Amino acid sequence: MAKAIHSMIRVLDEKRSVDFYESAFGLTSIERLEFDAFALIYMSNDETSFELELTVNKGRTDPYDLGDGYGHIAFCVEDLDAEHARLEAAGYGPRKIVEFNRDGHLFARFFFVQDPDGYQIEVLQRHGRFH
Repeated sequence: MAKAIHSMIRVLDEKRSVDFYESAFGLTSIERLEFDAFALIYMSNDETSFELELTVNKGRTDPYDLGDGYGHIAFCVEDLDAEHARLEAAGYGPRKIVEFNRDGHLFARFFFVQDPDGYQIEVLQRHGRFH
């Protein structure tokens, strides 16, 4: 069916956040991806393949508050188009499928759907690091 793969939070200070999650929960940085406007740091441990994704928005100086610090939970699926159609038919109103490229190659193909409480859920095609 679907497998939970990561949850994302926005952070102001990369080093401070990485140090905290290493110290508090034994997570280690397993991959860091640099983009023009932001950086993604994926953290995990040997207990699970589930990851915490730290997003550092470059140039941001104001602290996030709970209503401003957007985050999501993510699931990956074998057939993104079929899952999109299934959720559409169920009346959940998934947003359009997006393809996100990095260095001229497909990085992620995904869409978002909102749960009854308004939380955003990312559904990704199993591909690359998302499997």
